[in-house]
Amino acid sequence: MKAFYRQVLFPRLLDWALASKRLESYRRQLLAQVRGAVLEIGFGTGLNLACYPEHIQKITVADPNPGMGSLARRRIAASSIAVDWLVADAQELPFSNQSFDSVVSTWTLCSIPDLAKALGEIRRVLRVGGKLFFLEHGLSPDPQVQSWQRRLNPIQRAIGDGCNLDRDMAGPGNR
Repeated sequence: MKAFYRQVLFPRLLDWALASKRLESYRRQLLAQVRGAVLEIGFGTGLNLACYPEHIQKITVADPNPGMGSLARRRIAASSIAVDWLVADAQELPFSNQSFDSVVSTWTLCSIPDLAKALGEIRRVLRVGGKLFFLEHGLSPDPQVQSWQRRLNPIQRAIGDGCNLDRDMAGPGNR
């Protein structure tokens, strides 16, 4: 049952939750800055595809959930961007050192079990001068909101395929 949820139901739930015009606006702003050889981790259902600027002709994408493919393939087929899509985990990227100029992650870092390891892999595959472009949610600076994030996190982790509401994305002491 867990595999069915993760590979069939969750991709549709994720697609519905992240397909708003407001989030699309954030994607477009972020992706306007992307250049060169691009890797997108946590590609999901391919919602970012329509938001890449025209000068991007090819991207490499990775997602650990093979169930995302059914929705992603439709978007890939409708896109003018060539997509090299593979099932892969950001914690163990199957690419050579310094392979990419840009790495993109939108609402993905919150769900990676070992974030430090994934960030190390991203650093490894980025070329000198390359950049990580990301959008993320995380632990609120408001203690009252934090309290609710911590209460709801076990539920969110279950329904959100490992997504953490209370991950401190800024890191301790970085506020």
